[in-house]
Amino acid sequence: MTATPILSGRDVTKKFRGLTAIDSVDFELQEGRIYGLIGPNGAGKSTLFNLVTAYYPLTTGEIRYRGERIDGLPTYRLNQIGIARAFQISKPFPAITVRENVRVGALYGVPGPRDVDAVTEDVLALTGLGEMADRKSGGLPVGNLRKLEIARALATRPKVLLADEPCAGLNPSETSDMMECLRNISRRGVVVWLVEHDMRAVMGVCDWIYVLEAGAKIAEGNPQDVVRNPRVIEAYLGVAPPAAAEETA
Repeated sequence: MTATPILSGRDVTKKFRGLTAIDSVDFELQEGRIYGLIGPNGAGKSTLFNLVTAYYPLTTGEIRYRGERIDGLPTYRLNQIGIARAFQISKPFPAITVRENVRVGALYGVPGPRDVDAVTEDVLALTGLGEMADRKSGGLPVGNLRKLEIARALATRPKVLLADEPCAGLNPSETSDMMECLRNISRRGVVVWLVEHDMRAVMGVCDWIYVLEAGAKIAEGNPQDVVRNPRVIEAYLGVAPPAAAEETA
């Protein structure tokens, strides 16, 4: 018997007046895995994350966490039950230190007894920010800002972490470092779902990938299958690969 997904969506649809931004998308996230969400610019990736995290209401469909419907819950309640999101644009509190920024996350999130200072120090170590914990966050380089965004979300003690383009603007070394950070988070039992344009990074870290085009899911599978999928190749290159073109001629 297949285990109940920790997070799932059925017929997830979002319409903005006459525009269908997300079109009947299904997904299932199982524990112990890292997931990717890819697609061309404008495919609807961030919109889907906005639906999962209640920034937008669904038009139709449902989203469940551990089998229970959560669409309709406010964002803060989603964080309290164990869903956190790291945004594409990092916006820390610039006048306070890295440690203090992470501590803010540890003060909130999943309720229950915890040692806020211990949570903060653990997250700083896990994300590689320990050496700059006492620096003001306003002057951090982009690579560390990305890590701080992940760290603040992680400090809320989630079971599912949605990371929106964590490698945007990073050089290859920083990207490799970020991917190792996400692997370490996954090893702690947190399900990671990331939107990312760096295909090398996605293919290297993800166990399962969903592909969107024009708001619709066009493929899903392990990285090896997705990268060879004719519909995925066409979505990214704008033309069908030769073999697919011949088959449809």
